[in-house]
Amino acid sequence: MEIIVRPIGFVRNSRKTVEDDNWGGIVSEIVIEIGEEALQGIEDFSHAEVIFYFDKVDESRIVSGARHPRNNPNWPKVGILAQRGKNRPNRLGLGTVSVLHREGSVLFVQGLDAVDGTPVLDTKPVMQEFLPRGEIRQPEWVAELMKEYWNDKG
Repeated sequence: MEIIVRPIGFVRNSRKTVEDDNWGGIVSEIVIEIGEEALQGIEDFSHAEVIFYFDKVDESRIVSGARHPRNNPNWPKVGILAQRGKNRPNRLGLGTVSVLHREGSVLFVQGLDAVDGTPVLDTKPVMQEFLPRGEIRQPEWVAELMKEYWNDKG
């Protein structure tokens, strides 16, 4: 089966190169190309989910099995679907962002870990009723991996 997905817009921001950390201070503009009506009412939400395409990941670097996150042998080898690395089989990224404001067909957000020019496939508002129910559990290595991720140095 083949699935064809077309971008609905693109990211504009100051991050020109792919880096693992320091995404906290990055403000991005998501420029929607399907018409500004598609964004109508999004500014009434505090957060949105953004689905994007890791277009800068070379196909030869795609991982479909297990690996050490960030190739760090101190962390356990886990399947690519049990981590959030960019070298995924379909190169899809998902981020939850703060909605800052909207100007026409441009959505201003903070906390999107996508570089300038990244194709955006979809956005959805975050609704309380879709958040996880119950306690969130994760392995210890995740906190170590993420400790610099949302720093404001970007």
